[in-house]
Amino acid sequence: MTEVDRAAVVDLLGALAYGELTAFERLATDSRFAPTLDDKTELADMACSEFGHYRRLADYLTAEVGVDPADAMAPFITPVDEFHDSTRPSDWLEGLVKAYVGDNIAADFYREISVYLDPRTQQLVLEVLKDTGHAAFAVERVGAAIAADRRVAGRLALWGRRLVGEALTQAQRVAGERESLIKLVAGSGDLGEFSRMLGRLTERHTERMTSLGLSA
Repeated sequence: MTEVDRAAVVDLLGALAYGELTAFERLATDSRFAPTLDDKTELADMACSEFGHYRRLADYLTAEVGVDPADAMAPFITPVDEFHDSTRPSDWLEGLVKAYVGDNIAADFYREISVYLDPRTQQLVLEVLKDTGHAAFAVERVGAAIAADRRVAGRLALWGRRLVGEALTQAQRVAGERESLIKLVAGSGDLGEFSRMLGRLTERHTERMTSLGLSA
């Protein structure tokens, strides 16, 4: 593994690890506002899964890369926290849309970058980004809310558009501020790839909004 590759591994896994840690915290917090006990249990299970993902990433950074996970995560605390502070949901449904739409934009970004990594690291990234059941859960609950009150759809559609704008800005900021990630993508020899990557992230966002019954 070259120094550029190693630095990119540290940065990507550090960003992803902090993302998983904050996902655990948010899901655990959101479970308090769940309207039913079944909903509360579902979110608590998902929070546990996210923490398990964090532990896998932290253990890999320690054992395989030789880096303290806290050091790897440190550069991403501010941008990730700022994203979550600027997209704080006002109710249960907005929280579901954020977890399904917003978090998956970030997950798509990490998947895209992982194709440039070594096979073992790429496999780890893909495994920790597997759906924990939140997709079907969010689609069902949001769909039921829209069926009960069509006015909900307009509000949540606006919320989804705000999320994609903030999430893409965050992805560009993370990539732009970490030289290792820029070098990793640029090393492919295709200077237009990053722009096309952002286009693919937007397309997948549109597909998810459609699955929720919302206009992108």
